[in-house]
Amino acid sequence: MAAPERELKRSVAIVPCFVFVELAILGGTALLAYQLEFTDTFPVHVRGFFCGDPAYGKPYPGPPAASRAPPALVYALAAAVPTLTIVAGELAGLLGGPRGGRDRTILWGECCYLGPLLRRLVRFLGVFSFGLLATAIFANAGQVVTGAPAPHFLAVCRPNYTALGCGPRRPPGAPPRFVPPAGAPCAGDPPLVAAARRAFPCKEAALGAYAAAYAAMYVTLGWGARGSRLAKPAAVLALAAPPFLLGALRVAEHRNHWADVLAGFLTGTAIAAFLVTCVVGNFQSKGGAAPRGGAGDGGAPAAPPELPRPQPPLEELSVTQARRAEFPAVT
Repeated sequence: MAAPERELKRSVAIVPCFVFVELAILGGTALLAYQLEFTDTFPVHVRGFFCGDPAYGKPYPGPPAASRAPPALVYALAAAVPTLTIVAGELAGLLGGPRGGRDRTILWGECCYLGPLLRRLVRFLGVFSFGLLATAIFANAGQVVTGAPAPHFLAVCRPNYTALGCGPRRPPGAPPRFVPPAGAPCAGDPPLVAAARRAFPCKEAALGAYAAAYAAMYVTLGWGARGSRLAKPAAVLALAAPPFLLGALRVAEHRNHWADVLAGFLTGTAIAAFLVTCVVGNFQSKGGAAPRGGAGDGGAPAAPPELPRPQPPLEELSVTQARRAEFPAVT
């Protein structure tokens, strides 16, 4: 089958719009994410706690870099895996033939040609980068607003239980005493205490879920795995496994509660679903949706055209007799 002819479209505003609008929005999003993550522009909400609360009494697991999944590794994989998946998928689609819809080459000025491959890569990877920063903003904003303590909060806070009335002299059987935020000074290292107050939602789980969901939806909607029905499910499950293991590891190391991890999963998945559905149009070409059907690409086979059904002789004879009975012969 011959490849459809690519159309040439002239556009003067595509490059200025990308430079002055898209990059400006992306830069502003990165600046806001930096302010929430590395500065004290938005102070963390300080919450009180109950004396001896077992939910916050786990041992200190060490600095984040000592984890079996350090943040640097998590951030690198969250950025690299979807990027490589999209680049490999687009290159494979270029070698395998044009995608659904009509791909256009845009001519900017008189010298610059923007081919379909370059446009799709910039669009998909640009939206992915924006969503990654937006996920970090949502997670950091939730941590700043809630100020939820981590499971090891009391180990790094080291409050004076005797001065707070939480010592062994408390009457037996008395309910746990609540220590208000103003009356709960921490004797621990201030940076560790501040980090222990930012547990909900889990930012690492949110970033991992966003990257996995974005890449998995690209594999499901953008890949055309012809001749195989297990290639896409296997790739999707391989992408979904690392975030799940990361969440379980965060709980096992007493760095987050399960509620923190689940909230992170929901945040990242929701942002990825919104961007894929409403912004990039399910990774389809703008000229039209990819034709569905055919057993080769995993879709349901198209229904054959309905042919006229021949009428059996006996049924035809009965119909003829019934018509004769309606009009009796005149004698």
